[in-house]
Amino acid sequence: MSTAIINARIFDGHDVLDATALVIEGTTITVVGGQPPADADIIDATGATLLPGLFDAHVHTNRQSLTLALRFGVTTHLEMQGTNTRANRQPIEQDDTLADVRSSGFGITPPGGHPSELFPEGFRPGPPPGARPPAGPPQAPPVMPFSTSPEQAVAFIPQLIDSGSDYIKFMVDDGSVEGHPGLPMLDQATLNAGVAEAKRHGMLTIAHALTIDATRMSIDAGVDGLAHLFMDRPHTSDIIQRVATSGAFVVPCVVLNASMMGITGAELATDPRVSSRLDDAWLETLHSSFNHYPQGNLNDVLASVKALHDAGVDILVGTDTSVPFPFLGGLAHGASVHHELQYLIRAGLTPVEALRAATSTPARRFNLTDRGRIAVGLRADLLLVDGDPTTTISDSLNTRAVWRRGTRLADAAITATHR
Repeated sequence: MSTAIINARIFDGHDVLDATALVIEGTTITVVGGQPPADADIIDATGATLLPGLFDAHVHTNRQSLTLALRFGVTTHLEMQGTNTRANRQPIEQDDTLADVRSSGFGITPPGGHPSELFPEGFRPGPPPGARPPAGPPQAPPVMPFSTSPEQAVAFIPQLIDSGSDYIKFMVDDGSVEGHPGLPMLDQATLNAGVAEAKRHGMLTIAHALTIDATRMSIDAGVDGLAHLFMDRPHTSDIIQRVATSGAFVVPCVVLNASMMGITGAELATDPRVSSRLDDAWLETLHSSFNHYPQGNLNDVLASVKALHDAGVDILVGTDTSVPFPFLGGLAHGASVHHELQYLIRAGLTPVEALRAATSTPARRFNLTDRGRIAVGLRADLLLVDGDPTTTISDSLNTRAVWRRGTRLADAAITATHR
């Protein structure tokens, strides 16, 4: 049986449509506008807005996090360091209780380079508290592309591709923002060679860069996108022009920059639309922060977002959320996407522009042509919210329903906290 959503305000990923109805058949949107079929299961969305499922274009994720993300209407995770490469995510792709995911695998970095400095001495990475072992066959071990020369970076590219990386990430970080100046870092020649080789294989290239100098290096190497926005000093006309001229996109992760400056997510955590859907570990994490760069200025970051946007740079919503540990605080899967949308409004984008950054723009830039828009023939990844986030962005948290590939997430799953 088909499902028809009627009397909705429809934001198609780019604009608000005149149409107010949509039909889902199986996993696909089959009709936008017109009258619903007589035998359709009718959902009256009066007073609500229908959106494409949201993206988080910078995460580090697992099955539990994918469950949490979907609860907030985030239907696609773009992993920027992790194990959810093609061979390891087959069970996820068929499970409509989870957000979908794409992954870079592990980023190219020198031995001892970023992100090793983020973890306390003696910390051993592992599953978050209460996590269940992953379903399905044992995961393939990741490629660990530690590189100190152009030759090594070049050699790792086909290995990453063969292991199932969907795009290639490069860590360009001297540790200064994280309070570890002098961290081993890719030099320009190694970065240039790795990026060129990835492009030769037709791969999208993305750089982690938190300073203006690292951003300049990355743009000079020809990367397709920046997984962060610099936060060490105010933007200059030169760096804005360099990024704009290059055609690279930027995932500002303002929520992460705020956390690095010691700004917690406490205000978000006290919103009952958030607190009711997070367990104690995530609430504790959201109330904390990284706090590695308290000398930073969030207003400078917001001004840089606006300058890039005004220069025509594609802005994508991402959060850099990982696991629920307070030293990685200020962030929570799903919830922080909505927080990032609010930060983009503070930066000067309109609600419609911010929503594009979480829907059609990441789909286009990551070549995921089956999602990110509401149109006939696309996946029925959808978020229905009460109110109108195209005028009041915080309405994005008023979740009424979520669909992943046409399957509606149970209402109980949206409201569950699993405390």
